Amino acid sequence: MDISSGCFLGKYTEQVKLTAVEDYCSGHHGLKIVARRHGVNVESLRRWAALYRVHGAGGVQEKRRSAYSVEFKLLVLQRMRDEELSYRQAAALFDIRNFNIIGDWERAYDEGGVAALSPYSPGRRIRMTKQSTNEPQPQSNDEDARTRKELLDELNHLRMENAYLKKLDALVQAKKPVAQQ
Repeated sequence: MDISSGCFLGKYTEQVKLTAVEDYCSGHHGLKIVARRHGVNVESLRRWAALYRVHGAGGVQEKRRSAYSVEFKLLVLQRMRDEELSYRQAAALFDIRNFNIIGDWERAYDEGGVAALSPYSPGRRIRMTKQSTNEPQPQSNDEDARTRKELLDELNHLRMENAYLKKLDALVQAKKPVAQQ
């Protein structure tokens, strides 16, 4: 890649991003023309422009990868559903650089509830290793029964929460105008 174009190994400099976004936001030219003029990807420019509109110049600055809390993920999902935002819109609003991750959160939440949003939760999928058949199986005791009851209570709570959210979604869908043919 050519370093003079502001792009090195697929990464654009903050200056290239900011210049391209400001050019696009000036309104003189369309997305494709501005992207071509600055040698950037159209989808990237669209994402940068959305971040720029919400967060200003800070929206195009390099951001370190962050681990999002369960509360933050729930907030994003709730706001997205309440305001009928797309993944891209929610990502721009909450300054999340990879909008696809919101889809991952939504699927995890729909499949496993709040517990599935935790980085190391029991509800989250993990790669299973093959267990040795020589290992003894743990014996069940009173503490296992208590833990099982707690897990069943939590499962019941999450099922009720999921049912509520499905009903809420159905109500929102019912309020949408029907497309005329």
